[in-house]
Amino acid sequence: MTPATTGRPSPPTVTATETHCPYCSLQCGMRLEGRRTTTVQPWAEFPVNEGGLCRKGWTATGLLGHRERLTTPLVRDRATGAWSAVSWDGALDLVAQRLRAVQAAHGPDGVAVFGGGGLTNEKAYSLGKLARVALGTSQVDYNGRWCMSSAASASTRALGIDRGLPFPLVDVEHADVVVLVGSNLAETMPPAARHLDRCRENGGRVVVVDPRRTPTADRADLLLQPVPGGDLALALGVLHLLVAGGHVDEEYVATRTVGWESVREAVAAWWPERVERVTGVAADEVRALADLLAAGERVVVLTARGAEQHAQGSDTVLAWIDVALALGMPGKPYAGYGCLTGQGNGQGGREHGQKADQLPGYRLIDDPAARAHVAAVWGVEPDSLPGRGRSAYELLEALGTEDGPRALLVHGSNIVVSAPHATRVQERLESLDLLVVCDLVMSETAALADVVLPVTQWAEETGTMTNLEGRVVLRQAHRPAPDGVRSDLEVIAGLAERMGSPVPFSADPEEVFDELGRASAGGRADYAGITYDRIRAEHGVFWPCPSADHPGTPRLFADSFPTPDGRARFHTVEHRGPAEAPCGDYPLHLTTGRVLAQYQSGAQTRRVRDLPDDGAFAELHPLLAARIGVADGMAVRVTTRRGSLRVPARVVTTIRPDTVFVPFHWLGVNRLVNDALDPASRMPEFKVCAARVEAG
Repeated sequence: MTPATTGRPSPPTVTATETHCPYCSLQCGMRLEGRRTTTVQPWAEFPVNEGGLCRKGWTATGLLGHRERLTTPLVRDRATGAWSAVSWDGALDLVAQRLRAVQAAHGPDGVAVFGGGGLTNEKAYSLGKLARVALGTSQVDYNGRWCMSSAASASTRALGIDRGLPFPLVDVEHADVVVLVGSNLAETMPPAARHLDRCRENGGRVVVVDPRRTPTADRADLLLQPVPGGDLALALGVLHLLVAGGHVDEEYVATRTVGWESVREAVAAWWPERVERVTGVAADEVRALADLLAAGERVVVLTARGAEQHAQGSDTVLAWIDVALALGMPGKPYAGYGCLTGQGNGQGGREHGQKADQLPGYRLIDDPAARAHVAAVWGVEPDSLPGRGRSAYELLEALGTEDGPRALLVHGSNIVVSAPHATRVQERLESLDLLVVCDLVMSETAALADVVLPVTQWAEETGTMTNLEGRVVLRQAHRPAPDGVRSDLEVIAGLAERMGSPVPFSADPEEVFDELGRASAGGRADYAGITYDRIRAEHGVFWPCPSADHPGTPRLFADSFPTPDGRARFHTVEHRGPAEAPCGDYPLHLTTGRVLAQYQSGAQTRRVRDLPDDGAFAELHPLLAARIGVADGMAVRVTTRRGSLRVPARVVTTIRPDTVFVPFHWLGVNRLVNDALDPASRMPEFKVCAARVEAG
């Protein structure tokens, strides 16, 4: 194969490559220099980060040439646990043979596909196509279901479209008030924090809602620390005060929305003192937030995982969208509601078909018109496409069961670390007839596999990503992959051919992107007018962009909302609290999150020498530490109904006394969290469950 057909770079002709960081959804621009030893340099012209990077970005080349890098396909002998190196043809032939055997015994849905929010748009698109065309299975979903699916569900229902930010991130600098609900922006995406600082320099105010006082909260004018799971009740209380004070934009509500009257009636019961009893936030602090919002002409409300990873996450986001709509903000310059997407391609990853209920372009798979359009692009009959499958956690829970999948293909996800109730998930993976994992290194999930396929990483491949703004950017290859390593696109094309796909699969990323554009044309996430050349020339293109002469859409909702009548929807929601409340045996709230130096499951960052890796820990308030008799650095055992974890204590004054925090980058804490699902988004309740903490 030539470089053009494999997606690998041609021999280098330049010394620097403009590309993007492999981690979070900012997709910060960077320049790479040097081939044998590659270094990161600033790319000041890229507007999202203006040359700034966090420590993860500056050290992102640490995995290139890493001694733990996988460079040959491996097959595991289940009887002995021994690994054997095999050829690529041998590995793909074996996988195809065993997939056919599983489907012969259990039908097409006997095989499942699990993707990732870090895959390029081209990979995500091809993976969904592989599942539905070459494998004929409905069982496909991805770990982005655990990222911003609650915000996606709420935004679609309320605003008619799911795009993390409906405006460029720089707009935040010009807001009068920015409210961050459940976001630790300064640690999870540090280059974005400059926009908060500039907002304050311009006279704006920043509000943080978080059970912990994080580095983000240190930059805020007002910090509210509700009990985990209290964000929805807080929003209802704020809206109550806006109504009582006459601060609702009645003209906007009347002309641009529907459903307000039922919301107005519902929030009448949420006076500040009731909010205080439910959330632990003082009534005067609730009033202070409402006063700030009432005085601001340009208000931005941003939610993130702290508000969304709950069994009531979708309703929580709807409540905060209600606040933004009541103030008349969505569609106004430098104002509105947005979601801070987490994973590198959490936005694009769900737009193009690796989600159980969607086809490319953010089309619903059970829409006959959507099926007809995409089937025509793919060259198959609409009736040949399977229907809606299981969501991510439900898919994992069904693995190995009588009516569940017996084989699983995993691309770009370390499920054993990242899934909720992970002990049971590991048991389900071990029950499979076949587990195939594509990865860079021997992750915790790859170590359980029957076949491990070594794939390229960010600096060795070209492809597009869609950042949290809806800006489609081009991650360009800088250096060739090690010998023996192939791209995910090559793996997908090779498997599709061996599985007798009725249509060919390209391994060239630009060809795949062009096809993705045709498949997305006319959909909510329309990429039809975006090309690699346009992205290079314009520092990214905002979708929707339906044609070559369309400028792209940096800002949404100025004139109308993409709903049947052009109006946004208010939604009446009610606070129910966490699915698992504290009790006598488990009197505390356990919550999880990230730390600055690590990313997601840590499979990459924990292997970068220049990033500190102190392991997991538990943050405890001094009052809690004194009650259980532990000091800073002593071992504690965190226990929930699903298991226990022994970690060192960090005694801090920045957390609520009734709450314990454990970061999730290491194997352990996600074995403890609750797998209760949001009924709309199917998001698990990562962010709160009942727990106890004991010395030792």
